[in-house]
Amino acid sequence: MEHLIDILKISLPAMIVAGIVYTMLKQYFENQIKIQSLTLRQNQSNTTLPIRLGAYERLSLFCERISIPALIMRVRAEDTTAAHLRMALMVAVQQEFEHNITQQVYVSDNLWKIVKIARDDVINIINFVYQTVDPDSDAREFSRALYNHLDEKEILILDKALVAVKQEAGLLLN
Repeated sequence: MEHLIDILKISLPAMIVAGIVYTMLKQYFENQIKIQSLTLRQNQSNTTLPIRLGAYERLSLFCERISIPALIMRVRAEDTTAAHLRMALMVAVQQEFEHNITQQVYVSDNLWKIVKIARDDVINIINFVYQTVDPDSDAREFSRALYNHLDEKEILILDKALVAVKQEAGLLLN
């Protein structure tokens, strides 16, 4: 019995010390992992921030380039019909979209949906106004009809999309 008490006198404090050392080492290593994880995230953020900002810049440029006035200025050719202008506008919108489609990787899903809705709205406006003019009429008449329709609209979804791009980019910087 006396040996058992001697063994307990030695082993009990040793187990308590071992438990304390284990707990302290575990906390130390967990903290080191957290520090390394935070450092890694910071380094990744420094690497991806310029790429993400570039994506927001490209999407804002996309919104500007698919605005109907900008499209008309870029694609309008003299002596063409409304049908040719409509097709050129549609192709220009699609090409702009395809050129910027990879930007969806760097922005939120909601923002990408807003951008697609804005693109669809531009296409819908072009098609809606096209139905009000004679397809064989002069492209200038179709252009005037598009400008008149835009003047009548109070809110353009494309403008809302541009605001959303700016807002999300601002959140990234804060």
